[in-house]
Formats: sequence, structure tokens, C-alpha cells
Amino acid sequence: MESLLSLQEPRTPHTAGRAVVLAEQFFIITHQSCELWLKQLGADLDATAEALLPPCDTHDLELGLEFLLRSCELIRVLQQQLLVLEKLPLRYFAEFRSYLDTASGAQSAQFRRLTTLLGNSHHQGSLYEAFAAAVEYHGQTVDDVCRRGVESGVLHRLAEALVDLGNGYWHWKVAHLALVSKMVGEQGGTGGSSGVDFLARRVTRPFPELRRLRGKVHHP
Repeated sequence: MESLLSLQEPRTPHTAGRAVVLAEQFFIITHQSCELWLKQLGADLDATAEALLPPCDTHDLELGLEFLLRSCELIRVLQQQLLVLEKLPLRYFAEFRSYLDTASGAQSAQFRRLTTLLGNSHHQGSLYEAFAAAVEYHGQTVDDVCRRGVESGVLHRLAEALVDLGNGYWHWKVAHLALVSKMVGEQGGTGGSSGVDFLARRVTRPFPELRRLRGKVHHP
């Protein structure tokens, strides 16, 4: 525990004032907490995908659903942390931002791994591929699962959980975009990106094929 609590080291000189130093500490703790939650989220989604890969019986599918439902809650935790970060006064952020140097959330290897698992608006991720394989193994198609609804049992619950996860991811990214827009405006990102424009292009919703097939239920 002591090692964990020693990792917060603001770079702002104390001559800037206690309020600015504490603001940077608040910024650091929020981002470090996000990395911890991303670690758990990635592990749970990996476990979900492994449980869904054939051969998978009903117990495997139920286990995968447990991991998936927890992942949906973790996405909500990540979004809530952004809402907390809105309590960072802009005047203090402006004072310590230069001390961040080239540090950027875009450098997070765990976030890139999450993108591989979830995919984006154009490409399926490995998690959806595992789900589709499980559906096929049980003699159905994803289209069947969407149309049959609760008749498909745990496969239907998995599909709905994937939709919730994708929507939660999208809300998280939109909240992040709004926060960055509020804090930096049109300035470039600390990691050398174009800032808000760079983030806006990355606000996507995962599982495009699942969303398309669910939409066919209303518009065949």
C-alpha cells in the first residue's frame, strides 16, 4: 500500500502555491486510478473472450456473462472519474500543464489493448469475434439471437451486455472529449496530438455488426 501511495509526485514547484500542487496531485491520482481500472477491465474482457471461445457450454457462457456485466460497470466507473475531474479549476490546470511535458493519455498501452478488444465503428474487435464464434458453436447466428430475443437464453443476455458495454464506452469517450474541450479549448494535446480534433475522430461505438443486426429487428 505504501508503494502505491508513493507514486504521486507532482512536478509543480511548491513556490506555485499549495492549491496548484494539490490540483496536480488530484490530476495524477485520477489518471493513475483510471489505469488501475483499465487493468481490471482488460483482464475481465480477456476472461470473457476466453470463456466464449468454443468449445463452450452453458456454464462457460454464464461465466463469460459475469465478467462482461462487471466490465459494463467498470466502464461507468471510468466515466464517473471524468466527471470528478471536472472539479479541477482551470486556472490551476493552466499553471501545472506545462510540467506534464509530453505525457498523454494516448500513450496508455492498456487503452490501446482495450481498443483491440472492443473494435470501433468500422472493425469488429476480438471480443465480438469470440461472441460470434460461441453463437455459431451453439447452432445459431447473431441475426438469430437478435430476432429470437430471450428465447436465445444466455446468448441473448450476452448480446445485450455487449451493446451496453459499447454504449458505455461511447459515453465515456464523449465525456472525455467534453472535458478536454472545456480544459484546453483549441490547444494541441500534451502528447503532440491535435487535441480535441484528435479525440473527436476517436469517439466511436464498438460492435457495428451487432448494432446493425439489432436494428433489423425494428426495420427488417
